[in-house]
This record gives sequence, C-alpha cells and structure tokens, in this order.
Amino acid sequence: MVHAPCLLLLLLLPLLRVSAATPEPCELDDDNFRCVCNFTDPQPDWSSAFQCMTAVEVEIRGGGRSLEQFLKGANADPKQYADLVKTLRLRRLTVGAAQVPTLLLIAFLRVLGYSRLKELTLEDLEVTGTPPPQPLEAIGPALSTLSLRNVSWTTGGSWLAELQQWLKPGLEVLNIAQAHSLAFSCAQLRTFPALKTLDLSDNPELGERGLIAALCPHKFPVLRDLALRNAGMQTPNGVCAAIAAAGVQPHSLDLSHNSLRAAAPGSPACEWPSALSSLNLSFAGLEQVPKGLPAKLSVLDLSCNRLNRGPRADELAGVTNLILDGNPFLDPGASKQQDVHQEDSMTSGVVAACAGSALTVGMSGTLALLRGAGGFA
Repeated sequence: MVHAPCLLLLLLLPLLRVSAATPEPCELDDDNFRCVCNFTDPQPDWSSAFQCMTAVEVEIRGGGRSLEQFLKGANADPKQYADLVKTLRLRRLTVGAAQVPTLLLIAFLRVLGYSRLKELTLEDLEVTGTPPPQPLEAIGPALSTLSLRNVSWTTGGSWLAELQQWLKPGLEVLNIAQAHSLAFSCAQLRTFPALKTLDLSDNPELGERGLIAALCPHKFPVLRDLALRNAGMQTPNGVCAAIAAAGVQPHSLDLSHNSLRAAAPGSPACEWPSALSSLNLSFAGLEQVPKGLPAKLSVLDLSCNRLNRGPRADELAGVTNLILDGNPFLDPGASKQQDVHQEDSMTSGVVAACAGSALTVGMSGTLALLRGAGGFA
C-alpha cells in the first residue's frame, strides 16, 4: 500500500491509499499522454488513477458522488508532496461530476501549486461548505486557463473572489458557462492583471443587467477578447453600456446566438468600443446591418441572419472581412416557405443551411436565437 501520490489526480486527497490493483475505471493512451477516469461504479477503485501519474492531460469524473469521505486529509501539509508533484508531466486537468467540499477543493489547489499545471477545467461540480481563511499569498497553481461549466457554489456571488485568492497571478483565459451565479462581489474581487480572454457564453439567463454585474469595473485592464454567445443579450445598446461601465476595450466581441432586437425609440445609440476590430453577430436574427460600426472594425460576421439585402459600402466603415453566408438575400427561395404565423419558431426566416446549426448550439436547449423581428434602429 502506498500513500497518496496519485491523489493529485483524484482531487489530491492526501490520505487516500492506493494499490497496484488492475485499473478499470481509467484508460491511459499508448503514448502516456492522455488519461481518462470515470468512477461510475458504486464502489469505485480509486487506486486505478495511479496510472495517470505519467500523463500530460488528465480527465477525472467522480460519477456524481460526494467526496466528503476524503475531507480528513484536507488539512495535510502539501509540502510533503512537493517534490513528487514537481516531477509530474501534468499540464491540463479536468475534474467533473462530483460533490466537492470547499476545504477539499482548496487542498487540491494547494498541492497543485507545486505542479506545472497550466489549464484547469471544472465541470458539473457542486462545491459545498465554507471556505477557509484567506491565505497571506496565493499558493495555488499558476494557471494560464481556467474553465468552469455548471459549477455551483454555496458562497453565492463571492465564489470567484474566493477562488481567485488561491491562484497565482497570470491567468490569461477565463471561461465560465452555465454558471449558477455571475453577480460577482466586485468589492472582494482582485484585478486580473493578465486576463486577455473572458468567455461568458452559454449563460442564457445572464442578460445585459447580469453582464453589468459580471464585468466588475476596472478588474480586467488588458481584456482583448469578450465572448457572449447565447448569453441572453437583447440589444447592442445594453452590451455597449455594460462594456463602457467596466472600462474595458475588447478588440474582439462575440454576440452570436443571441436574439438581438432594436432598441426602444429615443434610446442613445450604441457606442461600440473604439478598439473593436472583430465583431461576431451571426445567428442574431438581424434584418439590418448595425449602425455606427467602429472605424477600426475589420472583421464582421453577419452569417445566418435575416438580411434581405446586401449591405451598402457606407454601412461597413472599414470592414475588410465580411461574412454573409446563410442570409435570405443570397438565396431568396430558401425562406419563401416561412409561415408568417410562426413567429415563435427558432428558425423562422432563416435559410435551411443555418437552421440545423442553430438547433445544435447552446447548452441549455432553450435558445431563442431568431425569435421575432431583429434589427437595429
């Protein structure tokens, strides 16, 4: 029996014992590069994760079970595993399908602080309990990419601030999908000095008010790419206002797969970020080319909308790369069968080539991408 070296790959549960039993829940490829574990058995053989010690990419899923049984090892000093963890090849780690006590998650991050891990993905997790006191300094991993999908936290809107304090500075990419709370506690949140990409896609309940709460002012000073696919955005004006309030200047903005409508009469015009060079408005139900495009815009994706005419040169500002595939004006016969009484149909007025794509996008399965009349006033 050997004490827990492989537990780095099992949420680093320090006191779990492992054996050389024949591994069945885990599979390691022939190149010792990727290892996948799925502990769905009622009495899982956790020791099978031992073989993942040599892998660069590791994916571990807990079968939806609670990992509270391993809490007794959460207070162990991670330094005792430092030399071993430093030798691991691990660069990308995915952990999912489990109920994880907060103290155990923090123990996991503390041990990972000695690793060379660069990309961490948490999926389908329920994080429970109260977090430990704030550390004097960040002792977790120096991640470049952090991705979270369908992760719930008992701490509400403070979860990102509490998670952030355990991570070393330098995070460049943050992806948060199917979040249970994006109303961040901005007063507690520290600045992300290196974050270049923020992806809040697949949060259909976010909306423009939620975006204002999520984009804490002056916390993302070097943000360059902002993705809001299927995020409940309704008007470009609301998005522009949220971006301006946050004090960010993205170069790339993805608003695809939102049902965008015209702003109310008398509303101020959308002031697009002046640095914006790439704008994705595909699958947005648009009937017109948006007005007031920024002068630096060079890439504009208007594919799979409801444009009945081609854009005029004066509508395109400095656009040099224009994508128009899947609009009715390019194939007038494709939308002639539209039933005018089917305004609630997701694919109403869209050419067939785009309808199938619309149905496959969006994790919630409740997209209203092309509902009603779109367009900008």
